[in-house]
Amino acid sequence: MTPLLDLSRFRNQDDLGLGLKQGPGRSVNKDGTFNVRRKGMPLVRSYELYHRLITMGGFRFLLLLLLGFLIANALFASVYLGIGMEHFVRPGGEGLWDRLCDAFFFSTQTLTTVGYGHISPKSHLVSAVAAFESLLGLLSFALATGLLYGRFSRPHAQMCFSEHGLIAPYREKTAFMFRFVNRRSNQLIEVEATVVFTLLDAETGNRQYVTLPLERAKINLFPTSWTVVHPIDETSPLAGLTDEDLRRGQAEFIVLIKAFDDTFAQTIYQRTSYIADEVRWGHRFKPMSAVGPDGHMVMDVGLVGASEPA
Repeated sequence: MTPLLDLSRFRNQDDLGLGLKQGPGRSVNKDGTFNVRRKGMPLVRSYELYHRLITMGGFRFLLLLLLGFLIANALFASVYLGIGMEHFVRPGGEGLWDRLCDAFFFSTQTLTTVGYGHISPKSHLVSAVAAFESLLGLLSFALATGLLYGRFSRPHAQMCFSEHGLIAPYREKTAFMFRFVNRRSNQLIEVEATVVFTLLDAETGNRQYVTLPLERAKINLFPTSWTVVHPIDETSPLAGLTDEDLRRGQAEFIVLIKAFDDTFAQTIYQRTSYIADEVRWGHRFKPMSAVGPDGHMVMDVGLVGASEPA
């Protein structure tokens, strides 16, 4: 029988809030989301509405706005049709399609407070409904404007990580390393990296966590790329572990990057992880920066994950 890994060095370490009972697979997905499914949640969660609208994709958000606009106008158009189009001053015909179009477009003009004037109410009841729709339109557009501002003003980290982590020779030793780069042209300063190594304890079925000491955990400026390095020496939690050990222990390297965005004057975060299958042994990163003919530094972002046998 294959002996169990010696995990005594991992005892009494923090679990990062991810829990000790993690199933097979990663705890943190490549995009930084947590690999946790929630049960027992109510179908309608009004307390999550703002968060959903702020964080959903841009196409889905615009589609939702368009759908809400169409549904609201369809509802008010049905109200106007129910009251009767004879309560309007309008140049349209008396067919169902003509009356439906006039009711719908009158609703859109009222909701958006455009009011072209070729259709207008001539009864108090229709005027009251139109006034209520105008108020609803002002409130809904104010809400949509606030959501759009919230989406555009919220800082987004756009760091691109190497697809694989590497364990390779490094300064007469070996080291675990990965590389990342800022895909945006904004300025990031005071960039900090934290790497947590987790391994499954076959004896207890629990996961053990330990923060890996890094050669450099913080850089003040981040104009190009950063290769984060954990030297593997006799004190390293990775000392003596092999590729087979990492796979058997369902190892995972959880990465947390913290930086200050000079554009928004806010702190941003980004997470990712590397599992045992995403660690290449005996590889090193290819250079991704060079000095151009004009003397300026040229960086090929597409090479962030390029590696070769060491």
